Amino acid sequence: EIAKAADDAKAAGKEGKYLINITNTTQQDILASLNNRTVRQRVLDASLYRTEKGDSNDTQAIVLRLAKLRAQKARLLGFPNYAAWKLQNQMAKTPETVFAFIKSIATPYAPSAQKDAAALQAYAKAQGLEGDLTAADWSYYANKMRKEKYGLDENEVKQYFVTDSVLKNGVFFMAQKLYGLTFKERNDLPVYAEDVRVFDVIDHDGKQIGLFYTDLYRRPTKSGGAWMSNWVEQSHLLGQKPVIYNVCNYTKGTNGQPSLINFDEVTTLFHEFGHALHGMFANQQYPSLSGTNVARDFVEMPSQIHEHFAMEPEVFANYAKHWKTQEPMPADLVQKIKDAAGFNQAYALGENLAAVSLDLAWHSLTVEEAEAITDVAKFEEEALRKVGLYNPQIPPRYRSSYFRHIWSNGYASGYYAYLWSEVLDNNAYQWMVANGGMKLENGQRLRDMILSRGNTQDFNTIFTAFTGLQKPDIKDLLRARGLQ
Repeated sequence: EIAKAADDAKAAGKEGKYLINITNTTQQDILASLNNRTVRQRVLDASLYRTEKGDSNDTQAIVLRLAKLRAQKARLLGFPNYAAWKLQNQMAKTPETVFAFIKSIATPYAPSAQKDAAALQAYAKAQGLEGDLTAADWSYYANKMRKEKYGLDENEVKQYFVTDSVLKNGVFFMAQKLYGLTFKERNDLPVYAEDVRVFDVIDHDGKQIGLFYTDLYRRPTKSGGAWMSNWVEQSHLLGQKPVIYNVCNYTKGTNGQPSLINFDEVTTLFHEFGHALHGMFANQQYPSLSGTNVARDFVEMPSQIHEHFAMEPEVFANYAKHWKTQEPMPADLVQKIKDAAGFNQAYALGENLAAVSLDLAWHSLTVEEAEAITDVAKFEEEALRKVGLYNPQIPPRYRSSYFRHIWSNGYASGYYAYLWSEVLDNNAYQWMVANGGMKLENGQRLRDMILSRGNTQDFNTIFTAFTGLQKPDIKDLLRARGLQ
């Protein structure tokens, strides 16, 4: 990390110094390892106020204009607000359903958040922290507390997660076990950056079903985050096979060391590949209905269900090997990862719930309400206070002024979809566990009933057919998040 910061500074014309690049979310990964509290606060402030400095990058006026235009659009179309218009073809159908869903999670979440904050405050004070624990301190002391409580050191864990091994021996291995897929690397096709790789995707019958590109490493000019998309949509009408790519922002190895990632980043790779599978298995006549062209509150389900297989013992043992010795991860370290999985869940859930609430608050405005707003930050605070989620220790995963998902990436009124889909994926995964787990028969069933259907059936019907449940059951999510 230090070497990368030095390299980034040099590339920016600041040789001899260190450059910390801000990533897209509010909380910054580097905060977990910065010992200097003043520097931690500087980094978080740079993140929180990146688009509120009154300069050419200030987006607050754009946010206010978008909110007004969307409220006006909804009225023109005969709806009380933008969320009511946008949600009509989603699984949730109405804003009221989404608000009830948020409340059903926020209610059991609140005491868990208070408990975690109190425990972390006490721990930090014992470690010498003066004053109250802030959002800039949270990850730092949570990381230390996790290490002390579970003996889990992130840097030790990362030695066993080589990015290339996670891809080939983890993600691709899972796809072979569940679906019979194999991947053959191509070196004869053009790429747009030196680290981009291309693979033929070969089905269990030996036929090619598509091309898969990976772009996994951070570049100075690259957008932050991780995502999947298509260059070519599958379509029987047009005779097209899918051409799909996954993008991540992992730190590239330096000085002869491979790229090493933490377990959250491992899970991200499985997640984005789940989206890729949704596109690879598409089997539609029309490209507009193909693959991932589905409702926002359904599209994350195929990706999130594949996260579970990152810890499948057979899969995990195949990729979690030390980068120097190739020795498998010791059993006690694996157990520590499992034991620590529920630690600090309140922060991750809280920042997500806050972001979901902001999305719904902006898009539930009437025209008159939208026109009356003049201060983005003030509206944000009031909106979070209204639902009991205003907490300076746990700020939203994205603040309004850099909430790209909802202003330009199609998630307007739909950011709740990640949590909603997490309920769906836990319900579907529990069905698989109860019926034999990771085996070809279950993979084929998942492929036939969900991954290949695109937007050709009602999503509630698809969900019920696979799980046997008449509606999503939140209990599996609460258990997975340690709230029940």
